Amino acid sequence: MSRTLGAMILTLVLASCGGGYSTSPSALDDACMIARQQPKYVRAFKATERRWGVPTAVQMATIYQESRFRSDARTPFRYALGIIPMGRQSSAYGYSQALDGTWDEYRKDTGRRGARRDDIRDATDFMGWYMNRSREKNGIQLTDARNQYLAYHEGHSGFSRGSHNAKSWLLRTASEVEARAVLYENQLRGCRAY
Repeated sequence: MSRTLGAMILTLVLASCGGGYSTSPSALDDACMIARQQPKYVRAFKATERRWGVPTAVQMATIYQESRFRSDARTPFRYALGIIPMGRQSSAYGYSQALDGTWDEYRKDTGRRGARRDDIRDATDFMGWYMNRSREKNGIQLTDARNQYLAYHEGHSGFSRGSHNAKSWLLRTASEVEARAVLYENQLRGCRAY
């Protein structure tokens, strides 16, 4: 076999491995299926629940809304005149869609300098940290998926000002996050994989 052919085969084999990123679960409406397909997610959710007190279902519903469980999720590009790329809508990235500045604040505050937004353990830990700050600053219970999501989306100051109240689409989305958290919670109660 020639070196070129061998190199091509090796490249195809490595490409088929997915480049190191895990794929999103296939049944996003089924918490038990997510747990079965991605046991490392369960370990991350449980670790965050132990450390920060944020229920697994709240974490899962927020990640569903933010990234659909995609480790490399990014915001769409903005275009001028419909054709000239102007960069992404924001710096949000990863499972939690954390912004650059907020992620840097989290890493500094927790001492987790090597934390990565495309690592489920780090992303869920970030959410636990952020949601605890929402509880401290805005009095939002950790079990309150709707208001936790609103503060997550608008920031602590924006939530305090009530900026979300002028955004009917965001209020609908927050209600969907709440409903999904209830769905996931009910499913997880009878889930052997959890």
